[in-house]
Amino acid sequence: MRKFILNYYAFVLCMITGISVNAQHIKISGIVSNSADKENIAAVSVVVKETGVGTYTDQKGHFTIHVKSLPATLIFSSIGFVTLEKSVSVASDVMVDLVVSKALGQDIVIAASRVPERILESPVSIERIGAAQIRNSPASGFYDIVSNLKGIDFTTSSLTYRTMTTRGFGGSGNPRFNQLVDGMDNQAPGLNFSVSSIVGLSELDVDNMELLSGASSALYGSGGMNGTLLMTSKSPFKDQGLSVLVKQGIMHVDESERPASPFYNWNVRWALKVSERFAFKINAEFLQAKDWIGMDYRDYDRSNAVLRPGTRQSDPNYDGVNVFGDETSADLRQVLDGIAAQAPFLAPFISTLTSKPILVSRTGYTEQQLLDPVTSNLKFSGSAHYKITDNTEAILAGYWGTGNTLYTGASRYSIQDFIMGQYKFELKNKDWMFRAFTTQENAGGSYNLAATTQIFNEAWKPSGGSTGWYSQYGQSFLSSKLAGLSDYDAHNTARNLVDSGRPALGSSLFNSIYDSIRKLPVPQGGALLDRSDLYVVEGNYNFSKYTKKVADVIAGASWRQYSLNSQGSLFTDSAGPIGINEYGVYAQASRAITSNLKVTASGRYDKNQNFKGKFTPRVTAVYTVAPKSNIRLSYQTSYRFPSSQQQFIDIDLITYKLIGADQSFNSIYHFDVNPLYYRDSLQKGVIAKYDFNQLKPESISSFEAGYRGLLLDDKLLVDVYGYYGKFKDFISRRIVVQSKTEAPISLADTISGQIYSVPVNSEGKITTYGFGIGLDYQLPKNFTLGLNLSSDNLSDVAEDLIVYFNSPKYKFNGSISNSGFGKGDRYGFSINYRWQDKFFFEGDLANGTLPAVNILDAQISYKFPKVKSVIKFGANNLLNQYYYNAIGNSRVGGLYYVSFGYNIY
Repeated sequence: MRKFILNYYAFVLCMITGISVNAQHIKISGIVSNSADKENIAAVSVVVKETGVGTYTDQKGHFTIHVKSLPATLIFSSIGFVTLEKSVSVASDVMVDLVVSKALGQDIVIAASRVPERILESPVSIERIGAAQIRNSPASGFYDIVSNLKGIDFTTSSLTYRTMTTRGFGGSGNPRFNQLVDGMDNQAPGLNFSVSSIVGLSELDVDNMELLSGASSALYGSGGMNGTLLMTSKSPFKDQGLSVLVKQGIMHVDESERPASPFYNWNVRWALKVSERFAFKINAEFLQAKDWIGMDYRDYDRSNAVLRPGTRQSDPNYDGVNVFGDETSADLRQVLDGIAAQAPFLAPFISTLTSKPILVSRTGYTEQQLLDPVTSNLKFSGSAHYKITDNTEAILAGYWGTGNTLYTGASRYSIQDFIMGQYKFELKNKDWMFRAFTTQENAGGSYNLAATTQIFNEAWKPSGGSTGWYSQYGQSFLSSKLAGLSDYDAHNTARNLVDSGRPALGSSLFNSIYDSIRKLPVPQGGALLDRSDLYVVEGNYNFSKYTKKVADVIAGASWRQYSLNSQGSLFTDSAGPIGINEYGVYAQASRAITSNLKVTASGRYDKNQNFKGKFTPRVTAVYTVAPKSNIRLSYQTSYRFPSSQQQFIDIDLITYKLIGADQSFNSIYHFDVNPLYYRDSLQKGVIAKYDFNQLKPESISSFEAGYRGLLLDDKLLVDVYGYYGKFKDFISRRIVVQSKTEAPISLADTISGQIYSVPVNSEGKITTYGFGIGLDYQLPKNFTLGLNLSSDNLSDVAEDLIVYFNSPKYKFNGSISNSGFGKGDRYGFSINYRWQDKFFFEGDLANGTLPAVNILDAQISYKFPKVKSVIKFGANNLLNQYYYNAIGNSRVGGLYYVSFGYNIY
């Protein structure tokens, strides 16, 4: 029966395809050229008016299209050119010249309302980056271009791991920000945030990127608290042929971290339109370089994650930010008291040393000493596209990536041989869409640097025991003090003695011990065994053709399932994978109330199996105050269910345990018998019990007003916005201590207890507010000047609540560029300047003030029109002023490159 049904549907599909092709039997051919230089233009859309039948020009500007009858009107359109309508009355070659468009603000965006609209008329704040901007940008990778948009915060953990956000909450990994690639949620299922661009699109295949700032859950579901980035690839029906992009560069030119080293980034794309119905594309990208590293050797207090003065020589309990293995700490008084008990004649002298704690940490290794500096990223993608009808396209696509990089969380993590794949089947119609995809994650050989190095120290020489590291250290320290040495000299003498014989870095003994430990899962070793998956089915329908007399209406639904599988190394899944199901439905209605006023209302309901459902409404209005000038108002709500980590993470970081809020932890760690207490309160002498409660979803209600318009004879594009919002049930973390008894009465009773970092909901509402101003001015002869300033703020935060807002109060971007000047407009250039104010950074690893950042990027290019190629000389951080934007992250220096792109415009 199943075979009969499949054959039947195949037969019907062939019949429909045959009918649709044969019904359009009149053939029209032609060539489309640039009116300015008479060069033929590829990838121009050619559509038969009022039918939806369309095609694209090939690499030589040629097109062929079939119509049912003549005369027919053809519409020619391409980004950067004025749209042209041409009536054709006879089936002969058509010669078309398109005029270059100088207008700003005419880009079409989809993300703001899920329907196409001009960016000038968008009801919410949105930014767009097209393929032309990518080509003319000085950024070494397309993903980095977003950092120049207004309101963006970028956190750089390493060369290939960058995290973005809008309106605050920056950090290395952001579950409040959605990233979609061709409609697929690009998050790593076990992390609940995107791993930069390690998997997804390669630069040659990026058609455009759209950035929604702020709340966006009403259309895109959980996670869009602080923005959504949509990246769309090129269609093989439109952009065809073989394209190649080769970048060769150099890093570490001042050799402050390591000798100068090469940077490689190679891209290739091949797309072929086999027929008017079928096309496919294949992409590959490879990147390799010696990465920047963390070189913050400042001392800090791990118990409070705050920086403090000191070095390894001056502080026996030194714990360097980018030093690992020194997290293990003990009070030397325990050893000295033991000696006093065995040798009573020394007790009086020892008592003079033990009047206060003598904290000593193990000797660590720097990040530079431990890590293989080579970072790499290899990506493949491909898709097959079949037009079932003129308006319905079937797509089968796969995206696969692997690489090595660095990530900063509660520790520094070396991401080794990480693999992630995304695979989808999609049906697209002008009125509806159906999509099913899966994301498969494999952490590979990734490991926790701190845990691995701590355990390495224990494997070489255990900390405890009568012959352990601390016992030897205490005996040597006492001998030195008896000999009259100062504390400083006694500590350094003891450390030199007990560390003698340590396996030398790079030796076979060191490598064999260290490699064996980093491959063991935590807590026995440092390995992360994450094999989590995500499955999603979603679709929507545009009912506007039935409801247009009342309103334009679209509706959709989605279902997703997370399958957490870390074999107990990350989550409480030792007994087997943990499944989490979510589903959601949404609808949107928009109506033009008058010729000047358009109102849109939308709402979404989502349910996670572990939490109560959430309804998120959104209402927007766009009022046209003058031609090409619009005021926008919006009330938006957004939410996020607690992430997989906030529910089920269970990692022993030795100095404390990072856990989730699922109620299973009550029995796992016996919180019902041995209660938890707020550590900050205990340190102030106040006993405050913490009840281990179930988390609630976090939500925000936000109001925004903005203006976008063209002024000064359409040469100046102005975009201004301001927003004000309130968080409810804000999710953050607090540090708690588990007592050894049921009723501790003082700090002394719990100071030796187990420390946990637990996720909590804030009790009060937290306020967020800010603004953004963007100016783009079109100067004569293809010169463009861009300026933007933004500010994000958070207030009404409880004193002891860690919120990880991590955004400077002010950020500024300035640019000047030219897409074509000189003979034949063959030269191009762009210069971008970024500045951000200093701010206080809060992280699971460490807290501290980050200095202000000034970054200058630049490029100059030359075009070869006959082969559609460009050579570019560029620099990121041209002045090589090292900066970092999170405590513990890599110090980012200059990258200088030359690139050659074939068939890229």
